[in-house]
Amino acid sequence: NQVLEMFDHAYSNYMEHAYPADELMPLTCRGRVRGQEPSRGDVDDALGKFSLTLIDTLDTLVVLNKTKEFEEAVKKVIKDVNLDNDIVVSVFETNIRVLGGLLGGHSVAIMLKEKGEYMQWYNGELLHMAKELGYKLLPAFNTTSGLPYPRVNLKFGVRHPEARTGTETDTCTACAGTLILEFAALSRFTGTSIFEEYARKALDFIWEKRQRSSNLVGVTINIHTGDWVRKDSGVGAGIDSYYEYLLKAYVLLGDDSFLERFNTHYDAIMRYISQPPLLLDVHIHKPMLNARTWMDSLLAFFPGLQVLKGDIRPAIETHEMLYQVIKKHNFLPEAFTTDFRVHWAQHPLRPEFAESTYFLYKATGDPYYLEVGKTLIENLNKYARVPCGFAAMKDVRTGSHEDRMDSFFLAEMFKYLYLLFADKEDMIFDIEDYIFTTEAHLLPLWLSTTNQTISRKNTTTEYTELDDSNFDWTCPNTQILFPNDPMFAQSIREPLKNVVDKSCPRGISRVEESLGSGPKPPLRARDFMASNPEHLEILKKMGVSLIHLKDGRVQLVQHAVQAASSLDAEDGLRFMQEMIELSSQQQKEQQLPPRAVQIVSHPFFGRVVLTAGPAQFGMDLSKHKEGTRGFVATIKPYNGCSEITNPEAVKEKIALMQRGQCMFAEKARNIQRAGAIGGIVIDDNEGSSSDTAPLFQMAGDGKNTDDITIPMLFLFNKEGSIILDAIREYEAVEVLLSDKAKDRATIFKGKMIPNYIIDSNLEMENMDQKLSENDSHKQNSEEAASGSQDVGAASEEPEGGAESSAVAAPGSLSPAEAESASVPTANQDSCVPGTSAPEPACPSGDNQPQEQKTETESSSKADWDNKVQPMESILADWNEDIEAFEMMEKDEL
Repeated sequence: NQVLEMFDHAYSNYMEHAYPADELMPLTCRGRVRGQEPSRGDVDDALGKFSLTLIDTLDTLVVLNKTKEFEEAVKKVIKDVNLDNDIVVSVFETNIRVLGGLLGGHSVAIMLKEKGEYMQWYNGELLHMAKELGYKLLPAFNTTSGLPYPRVNLKFGVRHPEARTGTETDTCTACAGTLILEFAALSRFTGTSIFEEYARKALDFIWEKRQRSSNLVGVTINIHTGDWVRKDSGVGAGIDSYYEYLLKAYVLLGDDSFLERFNTHYDAIMRYISQPPLLLDVHIHKPMLNARTWMDSLLAFFPGLQVLKGDIRPAIETHEMLYQVIKKHNFLPEAFTTDFRVHWAQHPLRPEFAESTYFLYKATGDPYYLEVGKTLIENLNKYARVPCGFAAMKDVRTGSHEDRMDSFFLAEMFKYLYLLFADKEDMIFDIEDYIFTTEAHLLPLWLSTTNQTISRKNTTTEYTELDDSNFDWTCPNTQILFPNDPMFAQSIREPLKNVVDKSCPRGISRVEESLGSGPKPPLRARDFMASNPEHLEILKKMGVSLIHLKDGRVQLVQHAVQAASSLDAEDGLRFMQEMIELSSQQQKEQQLPPRAVQIVSHPFFGRVVLTAGPAQFGMDLSKHKEGTRGFVATIKPYNGCSEITNPEAVKEKIALMQRGQCMFAEKARNIQRAGAIGGIVIDDNEGSSSDTAPLFQMAGDGKNTDDITIPMLFLFNKEGSIILDAIREYEAVEVLLSDKAKDRATIFKGKMIPNYIIDSNLEMENMDQKLSENDSHKQNSEEAASGSQDVGAASEEPEGGAESSAVAAPGSLSPAEAESASVPTANQDSCVPGTSAPEPACPSGDNQPQEQKTETESSSKADWDNKVQPMESILADWNEDIEAFEMMEKDEL
């Protein structure tokens, strides 16, 4: 019932405030129309002016037993949606969301029609639209390889001069390999075989281009030549649903070759990528070498896929690891490190973890997973729910919001959460008769015997000899999985309980030590101690020399030719890369993290949180956990650069002022003298937003700033406008300045406030109705600011003021402004601060690795013991590894 209420809140707000737009912007209560909002890059490729969220939600309505709403929604789609728009869209996103949504809607529509009560008028209209869309996607496959272009123009295709696409050379593996379910279903439904043929050809090409020795595929492939552009491999972003669709294509289509391919890949994944409980990317040509030290949130689907395969133990283990990360951060960050700190802080309400939770509950019946689902529901209501829907998290550390509610939130999240808690009698049809696409759309299993126009030739065994043991766990059987041991699952989870709070996972070795014998695991950077003689001996073996500098630091330099063997040199290269990242993280940890501005007055009640830049002076909000709370007031003069002329309006309030014309510290002193308890500086650069510019720290004026005792925060123009608009509409606006968003129960303790704000056991509709009666629904709240991890520092200057030498944070400041910026520059050597490298621990702060270079020396006269490869070949491999590392650090998720 709670899931139903939450769905109603999100769906009704989309229909009221956004439809027919593609998506709802829940902070500003309006629809997101492509071209009318600032571009978000590739994210916007999912939007095609075809009412994306409604189409994506169709079969969710039927799963949640909302058949009347479904019937109305189908009529709206048939009547209103236009697929012939002159707009460039992602082939991948349009396939899984729109084509999949239309096919899922058609699947449940014909099921309801057959039952006899609803949809009696339906005559395959959604299928006709799906076929039209299918033909609009086909021009993307006009390549010699059969791999599709990543984008297509709905009106003009690819090669047409007006198409504005067709020049791309690369696509991601998942983009080309996540078509078979929707395209084959379209062929089976319509009897038109071309769609299934094209999708199969793309899958065949990827399979043929896999790295033959490791059986892994890379992230990005050239659509014309088939060369791997990015040679790292994992189960997360860029590859994820390729693996999913191989296994599910076998289930839906009954073709053994898909199962054989999946099992071959799965064996490689478990051999190289799975390092329980972690799943870490590796290089396809050197699968024993990790490609990065962090994981992305999209891999959360993988435990669910392991359940479908029947490999339950690692599914339980990885799921528990992910759950511990959620318990630490409330949501799964877009990327997180191997010691469970934030790497990228956003969370766009992704459903993959809920998906795996549902499948694990279905497989095990363990009520533990119901508790996990309850936690997800409580966190969504507590931190993501806003008056106009649910807002994505801009930063899980501060609790700030983004003006975004993706269509997959309605299509997948509520579907999986409802199914997790639903009993069989709560469903109006048997969910076991369907398979879920990657977007959770329902395709009926009877398609496997319908319109089989494709010959099912087994091409897989031409490429590889299959290991029979690979097929042992193809079909789940709970009788075998938990033999006479109801505590089986708990015994797997127990070692991971609270691991994120109490200790870091120790170095996970590829070679397990058995009873003290066997090879020892490689030395990890986080375990290294410069005072340990054994560690120094290992360094020497890896060709790494240690130099004590005069300033007390330790410098590490690798001379590859001095390593004991090529394998030891490879270990040394990995050790140096880890040490560089560790050093870079320590440097960045010295920077101040972003802060939060939380609007706590009516009608926001703490539900809108803005990320703010910190100040290097004044009250340190991280040391005052209760923060500073007060009503806001605009000062006169607005720039705050002279004595405040309206002190009576500012006293005991938080002062709002404009950026520019003087130093930040000068503004702070002026409002403090006027009696203000805090200050918020709002950027005067029209349209500036944390979406496009990283936050920076407000620096002092070079003088002693101990006299400033009030907190000061900085908001970009777009985020500051949310507060200014709220003042215009509601007059009295109260905010809380803190290090991160506070629990609403804490904020309103002892105050009269509606229970639904405090309790996660919500009944929202009544209150929402009262609010809408009292207030206009036009809350001019804008997108919440991103807590950028690269926080620079800036100090304002008077016009024509004193000179200042500094290094600016890229993109953080406009050169036209009379200001200076300073950022701590990273040490370019592979140096570790202090007299020894850090002990293994969980350092605080969340950082992205920074690109640096490892010193290497080589000599063609190197004399390896038992040398096998020529020196030139080894050096070429090392150079390739270094290039790959550098590329990993630059790549976006």
